[in-house]
Amino acid sequence: MASLTIREAAATAAETTTETGAAVDRALAVLHHVDQVFSTWQPDSPVSRLRRGEIELAAAPPEVAWVLELCRRARAASGGWFDPWRLPGGVDPTGLVKGWAAELALAELRKSGAAAAMVNAGGDIAVFGEPQPGQQWRIGIRHPLAADRLLTVVTLGGHDRTVATSGNYERGPHVVDPSAGGPAQTLLAATVVGPDLAFADALATGLLASGGKALARIAGLRGYSALIVEHDGTVRTTLGFPATDARLGQAA
Repeated sequence: MASLTIREAAATAAETTTETGAAVDRALAVLHHVDQVFSTWQPDSPVSRLRRGEIELAAAPPEVAWVLELCRRARAASGGWFDPWRLPGGVDPTGLVKGWAAELALAELRKSGAAAAMVNAGGDIAVFGEPQPGQQWRIGIRHPLAADRLLTVVTLGGHDRTVATSGNYERGPHVVDPSAGGPAQTLLAATVVGPDLAFADALATGLLASGGKALARIAGLRGYSALIVEHDGTVRTTLGFPATDARLGQAA
């Protein structure tokens, strides 16, 4: 499920509002199309058919090849902890495609001339502009052990304009540890902040799969920072993670 937040430009002409409405329709159409192409739950989707070997990659819509190329880059960036080719049932780009789709939807909102906007695709968030003049976006990260509490709040602005969280607290252990072949259960949650939501989404998935082992690797990626919550509630972050809670422990 996705939600869109828009702040229109100062002009309030009727055509501005009309264009904003059209941009929302386009953004939602993008998200719907991506779901139709990449869903692993819909048996007739191109990705489902590809996973079953019914079609070759060349017969799938071209965006499937684009996304798989991004997955290869994310696999390398994560040190192999994000690996859609080592999942049960065949290749599954789910851990990256949601963030990629949210970025596409945000681009449609940007085209409308809006002053600022946010797309929240199931907790994977991309923004541009300022929610109010002179302010930055502040995104609450829920506590993995208490749905009614925030663990921290991250500030998005400048190069930090996306945040993605992967966790076991809502869907149970569903992320696969590619090194062991079973569910990753060492961490409760992993959050990654950075300039590109597709990669932040993939890195958060890989970080959860690694049980925290990939934290130092993400610390070395230019423009990205991360947070993990271990099973005992311990919180660790990379240096520079844009959280407002000074009690968060930082990794060396």
